[in-house]
Amino acid sequence: MNEIASRGQLRLSYLRWALVTVPTIMFLGVVSGYVSGSGYGNRWFAALDKPDVTPPGWVFGTVWPLLYLLMGLALAMVLHARGARGRGIAITLFLVQLACNLAWSPLFFGAHEATLAFYLILVILALAVVTTLLFGRVRTLAAWLMVPYLVWLSFASILAYQIDRANPDAESLVPPGVRTQI
Repeated sequence: MNEIASRGQLRLSYLRWALVTVPTIMFLGVVSGYVSGSGYGNRWFAALDKPDVTPPGWVFGTVWPLLYLLMGLALAMVLHARGARGRGIAITLFLVQLACNLAWSPLFFGAHEATLAFYLILVILALAVVTTLLFGRVRTLAAWLMVPYLVWLSFASILAYQIDRANPDAESLVPPGVRTQI
């Protein structure tokens, strides 16, 4: 027995990482959405002219938890890959793109900044692409787990652009939640 750790121990180590990363990312996503009042119940969002390709509300409620699950599993794989070259920068960039992702809903749904939210989602998409490439250097499967997120971000970028273009006065439709006096 000249192994440092058995396969079972290694799987258990990955599982421990996943038990931290997945719930944490999901929790942060829920908090971001809740704080910003995101979704179809938002009066401002309901007042916007939306493109025909805008999915119904249940799609967002289904897609985002799945994406957060996949992102959490991908991050756990990279965290588990101790000693892998490029691991530190991959983790750092993942956390930066995640912070930007979590800021998007408050910016769009809370502050009603459709134009800024469009530019932010382009930044998120660029960061996510680079993160995925870096994850691929550490663990190929981690990169593949990020692909659905990239596809969704691409679609969401198109939606954000079309919403911004169709609503030049979007910021003034309804007073933003971050400025409302109670």
